Amino acid sequence: MKIRNSHGAVLLLSTALAAAGASAGESRVMQWDAGDDVAAAKQEAAMDERLRNEEVRLRAERAAYPAYFKRAYAAYPQLPRGTLEAIAYVQSRWQNVRADESGAMADHGHMPAAHGVMGLYAGDGFADQVGEAAGLLGVPAERVRLDPATSIMAAAALLDRQLRGHDARDPAALASALARYAGFSASPAGGAIDDYARASFAFDVLLAQDRGIDEKGMVVPQKAVEWERAFDLDMLVRLQAPFVRLDVEGDRIEVDGYAIDPVSEQLVRTPSKKDGGDGSVRAQSTDYGPAIWNPAHSTNYNASRSAAVSAVTLHTAQGSYAGTISWFKNSAANVSAHYVIRSSDGQVTQMVRNAHTAWHVRNQNSYTLGIEHEGYVNNSSWYTSAMYNASAALVRNFCSKYSAITCSSAYKGAPSSGINVLPTSVKIKGHQHFSGQTHTDPGINWNWASYYNLLNPGSGGGTKYLDRFESSVGHFNTSPAYSGSTTGISTASTATRTCTTRRNGSCSLRVLLKDNPNTSASWAVRLLSGSGNPGSNVALSRANGSVGFWVFAGGSGMSVAVGIDDSDGTERSVSRSIPANTWTYVSWSLTDANQWNAWVGGNGAISASSVKLDAIWLYHANTSYDINVYIDDVQARN
Repeated sequence: MKIRNSHGAVLLLSTALAAAGASAGESRVMQWDAGDDVAAAKQEAAMDERLRNEEVRLRAERAAYPAYFKRAYAAYPQLPRGTLEAIAYVQSRWQNVRADESGAMADHGHMPAAHGVMGLYAGDGFADQVGEAAGLLGVPAERVRLDPATSIMAAAALLDRQLRGHDARDPAALASALARYAGFSASPAGGAIDDYARASFAFDVLLAQDRGIDEKGMVVPQKAVEWERAFDLDMLVRLQAPFVRLDVEGDRIEVDGYAIDPVSEQLVRTPSKKDGGDGSVRAQSTDYGPAIWNPAHSTNYNASRSAAVSAVTLHTAQGSYAGTISWFKNSAANVSAHYVIRSSDGQVTQMVRNAHTAWHVRNQNSYTLGIEHEGYVNNSSWYTSAMYNASAALVRNFCSKYSAITCSSAYKGAPSSGINVLPTSVKIKGHQHFSGQTHTDPGINWNWASYYNLLNPGSGGGTKYLDRFESSVGHFNTSPAYSGSTTGISTASTATRTCTTRRNGSCSLRVLLKDNPNTSASWAVRLLSGSGNPGSNVALSRANGSVGFWVFAGGSGMSVAVGIDDSDGTERSVSRSIPANTWTYVSWSLTDANQWNAWVGGNGAISASSVKLDAIWLYHANTSYDINVYIDDVQARN
């Protein structure tokens, strides 16, 4: 089915789908006064240095992988190019995962161990992908587990087997093959309950291709996905496929009982008598509205509590979002958490009711709420801005509901890689911070100081930094050509983090704009923040006063603007011209209506008390030469 606007233009559904630590065993809390800027600066500098060292190490490891992918495609030519790279991104973030780093730990059982750069399972509750692939390739299973080249070839063999007899060019066939490939159930009996998890895995793989990835040595070629062909529309609604290539100025796009919400840009069901009038296909959480409700198996938690809720436990899943959901739905798991959060866009799935006892932190289960974050403790790539924002929004909701939990009681000291028991007065902390535990998550890569500031907006002073690009591309994790609102530039345009040109700190965002030779239209580039999903962005109070950033253009004639998601739609600011080859700070007042124009559903003024950044806009007259634009320190100021 094609979705068209009133002018007949085809709309393709797309997705929107972000320190040197204290020593192991440390049992004290770093108590910060509000004015302790020196300690905060030292901790931030230590974290930045450690992340830079990690990036050097991972880039060296990843350098060999493109040749291995090329070899696998030569051996299995039916496989669509980019699919293996996307699977590796979803399962391991291009890291050769070892069982002792990913494995199921008996007292918590995050999920069955994943192996190698392709994150293949070896039984223990999931399918034995390692053994099956070893048989197909005629090599020892240990080689599949440990050798990156063999891991990639093994995944190619397994996916090729699922695609036999199907046209790999058909998005629905590829999505179905990816769902079968996922390996979440070791027996046919588990297939039905795994449908959502399998679809979510396929969705994540296609999402990586649709966005394109080019960061820290990981490269997934960008390839637009026709989402309405890959999944039925009800599943897209349930998966929260949030971004539509929006090429219209109207408030809503209606088609066959579905609509595109102009603010969230998510596909939604329109009200009908058949569905009771609420238009809801996606199962809503009754505890936390933004979450999907997808319950864990009843044998993996207690449907009651023996103590009042008074603390929050943060975990790293040691596995993927889809795999964690599947494992919690497995009757053999004996483990669960209340919520699971996806790395790519901060999607939240609730699996245990707040009033029930999830099994996630051993002897401390009775009074805690548990949140699993997709990823591995030894790879910071998983901890995206979208994930931090979604997690903080969820915990702020807890703080508003439970008097015993205050957001100001969250830990805000240095991250650590070992057990670091904190006092019971610290109500929001990691698994590693509770007594009686053996787990060290969320570990050395979790930025507690930054997370504290998200939980307590305004605690960081008069400037709130939305993106500084020191460790990742932050919220700007899609290419400049991703939005259908963008005109004039080629899909070869990129947005990547660079540490060679910057205004502040060590790095900035490099936006390479390349002309689309098939059109003479002037360039209008909507560089999305939060992948087009406002929920993945930081909430801004209109009282903050202004939003702005530093910008450097490698050519004359460039102007910039911003879009803000308001309560009634999206407002677009007036543009500001910037000189060539110099850093310029540009900003817009959130309270001055003269600086705003109505865009999709907006009224031409920032009127809501809480708003979010939608995008940075880049404008230039049509030209055939490339232009580099650098952006640094996106921020809100009082």
